[in-house]
Amino acid sequence: MTKRRQFVPARVRTLLHNEAAPGVLLMLVAAAALIAANSPLEPAYHALFHDVLPWTPVAKLNNLHLWINDAVMALFFFVVGLEIKREVLDGALAKAETRRMPMIAAAAGMAVPALVYLAVIDDFSTLARGWAIPAATDIAFAMGVIALLGKRVPPSLRLFLLTVAIVDDLGAVVIIALAYTAGLKLAWLGAAAVVLAAMALLARMRSDRAWPYILLAIALWFAVLHSGVHATVAGVLAAFAIPLRPGARSHDSLLLRMEHALVPWSGFLIVPLFGFANAGVSLGGDASLLAPLPLAIALGLVLGKQIGIFGSIVIAERLGVAQRPTGASLTQLWGISLLCGIGFTMSLFIGALAFPGNMELIDEAKLGVLGGSLIAALAGFAVLRWAGPKA
Repeated sequence: MTKRRQFVPARVRTLLHNEAAPGVLLMLVAAAALIAANSPLEPAYHALFHDVLPWTPVAKLNNLHLWINDAVMALFFFVVGLEIKREVLDGALAKAETRRMPMIAAAAGMAVPALVYLAVIDDFSTLARGWAIPAATDIAFAMGVIALLGKRVPPSLRLFLLTVAIVDDLGAVVIIALAYTAGLKLAWLGAAAVVLAAMALLARMRSDRAWPYILLAIALWFAVLHSGVHATVAGVLAAFAIPLRPGARSHDSLLLRMEHALVPWSGFLIVPLFGFANAGVSLGGDASLLAPLPLAIALGLVLGKQIGIFGSIVIAERLGVAQRPTGASLTQLWGISLLCGIGFTMSLFIGALAFPGNMELIDEAKLGVLGGSLIAALAGFAVLRWAGPKA
């Protein structure tokens, strides 16, 4: 009995530290959502997330889907913010020479998919708001595929992909804050600014206790929720206020302690919950990946991402602006560029923001995201699987 009690926690710890596990779990959850939405369970699936709750502590969040997308995902964005701050202050983005190429690649990898999307859509007035849907990269999915390839992918490429995805996430947050904000309420924005200033003051005073930051972060989220800016932006802003001492060990810095505590919850609960609530789309009836909106998103992810990222790497290296990751071949960089076309989490999230209340367009966007992400994942895996180090 003693051996069994020790064996189970060990297996859990191994799972939590497996790079592939969150991505594989996300794939399974997406499949489960599709099954639920295309089976006799469909009414129950949609009722679970969209029926009005009998009681809610926040009036604006009157169903489970809103709680997941506007509240639970704020915690996901908080973790993203912690990762971004750590990388900028004490990681891969801390030195100009190491961050230059990932930042160039990430910028091009967001701009080109948006241009491809806008070039393909047929109804500009209705569909143009979805331009940012194919601009995002899903870290969990992409890193999961990389982990499945094992030693075929050099460590420098893993770091490059992670850095591009982190910069990509920051870009997505900025897009959400600027492009998908309407009806600003200045009083609530002012309240949010006061709370954020209080968090910054705490950090300046070198306060290292978690609970004051947690209480203020909740207050910040509540203020931003009512301000007209999407509530998840509060997660990133709160994370930027958490103190980090560069070079500190994990137990010596509040940011690192929070990140280590929350990353497993984000990867194994929050993101899968969001995926299950948002990936369910009916594949029957008139659903087609060749319809203008799904096709524009899929082509943006599959073609736009690889053209933008791979093209910018080649051009930047030829011009002497930045260097490719050490030990990486052009073929491997092409494979990584394909994997950046996996847009699942952020793309689904932006799709819901782009077409609020229009379930037909939201479902078409889901179809494009799922189809494009699947093609990008399989193509990227195939290229990296067969690419040699000198290809």
